[in-house]
Amino acid sequence: MPHHKRPSPLLILTLILSLLFAQPALAQTDADPPVVRAVLFYSPACPHCHQVIQENLPPLIEKYGDQLLIVGINTQSIEGQELYQAMVEHFELPDERLGVPALVVGETHLVGSAEIPQLFPTIVEEGLAAGGIPWPPIPGFVEVYTTSVAQATAQAESEIAADPLPGDQPAEQSQAGSPQSTAATPLITPQAELAPVQMDIPETQSVAEKFRRDPVGNTASVVVLFAMLLSLIGVWRRLQRPPDSPNKWGRWAILLLSVIGLVVAGYLSYVETTQSQAVCGPVGDCNAVQQSPYARLFGVLPVGVLGLLGYAAILAAWAVHYYADPRWREWAAHALWGFALFGTLFSIYLTFLEPFIIGATCAWCLTSAVIITLILWAATDSLRPEESS
Repeated sequence: MPHHKRPSPLLILTLILSLLFAQPALAQTDADPPVVRAVLFYSPACPHCHQVIQENLPPLIEKYGDQLLIVGINTQSIEGQELYQAMVEHFELPDERLGVPALVVGETHLVGSAEIPQLFPTIVEEGLAAGGIPWPPIPGFVEVYTTSVAQATAQAESEIAADPLPGDQPAEQSQAGSPQSTAATPLITPQAELAPVQMDIPETQSVAEKFRRDPVGNTASVVVLFAMLLSLIGVWRRLQRPPDSPNKWGRWAILLLSVIGLVVAGYLSYVETTQSQAVCGPVGDCNAVQQSPYARLFGVLPVGVLGLLGYAAILAAWAVHYYADPRWREWAAHALWGFALFGTLFSIYLTFLEPFIIGATCAWCLTSAVIITLILWAATDSLRPEESS
């Protein structure tokens, strides 16, 4: 990178525990055993990152010990975002390869909680057999790493000089490496026990800072959010007016929109259940949204699957309303409208989360929000006597 800011204390804590618990070196002599070095980009708000850090990497670290060194970079810090962007530009990653967890080892980029555990063990084994793998050529990483090591060395020496009692040094060193010293995983090293990843959005970021992480996409979310809120007012006012002539287009609009909604929700379900990387397009950061804790209802049910079930229920109610026995049609009309109303309200909630809580926008989610709102408009006419007769 052309310009490097002074590392923040959070990034220093994030990188420096390797010095406190291990003795890594950026260069390896012939007498040293082979070492595989890798950089893991993660986010504390990413469930897939949590899986990789807590479940997939510890067995490898235990198996290879000092011969495997992994440095974790928190992408929710400013420096972490800059390093991640430098990595993306260096590897010229396409949109479908963006997102975290991202593990870079040598010239290889792995992404996702499926690809990393599947391919990384073989890379480590082959790398050790070949004499080791140096730090990946991420622009700016070595400078940040060496600066952090130098600062940590100076800090450690000053602490020892200030309190040279033999009994006090281990306690201070333990406190520096404690998981409670930072809000996220500080560092992954062979010698240090992995700290738990906090599954939430750090409270240190203000709403404005989260919004600025994706200004174009988040602005689109706000526009869609206000449009949905205005639509609710419009639907309520429409229900207050006496029935007019039947709206014939609404019948087929519901069918077409529901089919499109099924496709969108089906793709999101695939991404969430297979832990794949979504194709995001030019606006927004779909993977950041899909990897957030809000991508699962109550932490269990993927929101995409819920949308898939919702559109299927709307299609079923639509079929009953227009083609089933007449005695079921009025009930189906109210069910259709109720499903659409619930979907719109839930989409309003999700759309609010994206710009103001998550700090990223999913274009697929916005598409689904627009679709369900249009279905609500069309379904409102199904409640009129002319349409239900």
